[in-house]
Amino acid sequence: MATVQRRIGLLFACSVLALLLAAGRELYLGVVRSASLRKDARNEQVAVQTVPAPRGTITDRTGAALAISEPAYNITADPYLLKDPVAVAAEAASALGVPESAVLTELSRPTGFVSLAHGVVQSRAASLLALKVPGIEAVPVMRRIYPRGALAAQVLGVVGGLGDGLSGLEYSQNGVLQGITGERQEVRDGLGQPISIVTSRHDRSGAALKLTLDANIQQRTEEVLGAVGDVFHPKDATAIVMEPSTGAVVAMANWPSEDLGQATELSTEALQNRAVSFNYEPGSTFKVVAMAGALQQGLITPQTSFEIPEQLEIGGRVIHDAEPHPAETLTASQILAQSSNIGAVKIAALEGPEKFNSWIHAFGFGARTGIELPGEEAGLVPRVSEYSAVSMGNLPFGQGELVTPIQVATAYSAIADGGILRRPHIVAAVNGRSVRYAVGHRMLSAGVASELREMLRGPLQPGGTASEVTVPGYEIAGKTGTANKVDPATGEYSNTAFVASFVGFAPVRDPKLLCAVVVDEPQAGSIYGGQVAAPAWGQIMSFALPYLGVAPE
Repeated sequence: MATVQRRIGLLFACSVLALLLAAGRELYLGVVRSASLRKDARNEQVAVQTVPAPRGTITDRTGAALAISEPAYNITADPYLLKDPVAVAAEAASALGVPESAVLTELSRPTGFVSLAHGVVQSRAASLLALKVPGIEAVPVMRRIYPRGALAAQVLGVVGGLGDGLSGLEYSQNGVLQGITGERQEVRDGLGQPISIVTSRHDRSGAALKLTLDANIQQRTEEVLGAVGDVFHPKDATAIVMEPSTGAVVAMANWPSEDLGQATELSTEALQNRAVSFNYEPGSTFKVVAMAGALQQGLITPQTSFEIPEQLEIGGRVIHDAEPHPAETLTASQILAQSSNIGAVKIAALEGPEKFNSWIHAFGFGARTGIELPGEEAGLVPRVSEYSAVSMGNLPFGQGELVTPIQVATAYSAIADGGILRRPHIVAAVNGRSVRYAVGHRMLSAGVASELREMLRGPLQPGGTASEVTVPGYEIAGKTGTANKVDPATGEYSNTAFVASFVGFAPVRDPKLLCAVVVDEPQAGSIYGGQVAAPAWGQIMSFALPYLGVAPE
């Protein structure tokens, strides 16, 4: 009997101890760890999802879409939840249209999270999710689409996997184009199936950008540069088409071009917009600086005559013209038409270093133009204090300074627009509201600008450096440039590497359109601006002028 009572007492004590332990456990879980457990439960049952906002649409001046956004998904997986990775890899690869081996490699990783695909279109994502494979999830994102493919690729730029602009306008205007993401809470049951979805913050789309670009002129400009590439095999080329009266960029093309939206790897060269980033010695297109300064100061007229010897020595350096000639007499207009280096040096000498340097800066060289594009270079212009004994013997004809294509186009636009220098721009409107730009400032008198326009007819007339170029129905004006590049290995000017360029406008009396073409290191056919860049300029203008409704003269 005593033994039974002892057993009953022991059993009772064990029961009391178990109850005390259970009560203690309940007190610990219900009081001490209640907050963290509730948090864990919420994390298991409630998933907070980010709702991506569509980026703003980019259109050309006519409203044609250049960049749009569409819903897509990033596909992820948890390999630890997959019972048969080989079978899942086969199903996922078939649904996503990717190699099975690549999917299997990701699913075999010893981790709880892998990324299988980015920016998958809705139809493909839906076909994968319809398989209801545990551990496979689709995260909503926005996918950037460029309807015109590679058109204006370096200008538009590209968007990265996280939705931020990486280059071009997508980068410089990212704050405008990028919307505000939304947020929603998804409540799931014990099996992970959604029970309810509550939106806690609505997404807001980014602002739409309307550009000054015209898609059709852009297309034609790129086609012409492609032909330049086929014929002359240059390192690269760029072209800019502008409205001188407003500073609006109508086309900005680069060759070679690349469809950045479809590229799997993006090199620095592929992203580079050479129209704003290419630093080069301008050669003879720079001769208008000395000419404009001398005309504005009343030092010369277009008919002023200069004795042009066979060669000229300055600071121990002998200067020649491009073509050998005996001593001759040329007017200022003929110096520009025939692109005489010696003539440009003589005209700059009338001004002196200080005045000549001031005119370089008056045209905007040595400073960024301020166009709304990333990567713009400022060029390089030496200070007067840095001039050597030979500086006034090479700077006037475009050696010894660095410029960019957009700087040259802007400078010549001032001549075309009656002497008013304007900031170039490429954004016309944001969310339907026109962007207001400064009206520009006068840096040449209207009379001097008119004289220069007439003088710039010369290079395109018989005896000029681009005499074979015509734009049927229009009077045209412009200037060629052929510049030796410096050989980085020797530090001396190369005899094989050149930059060929041409910049001009039409119609001469009331210019409506300006175009600059710069071809870097042409390798076949010719190296001269009048034979490489000028014909391309003529083809672009022959399309753009009538297309824009500019009446023939």
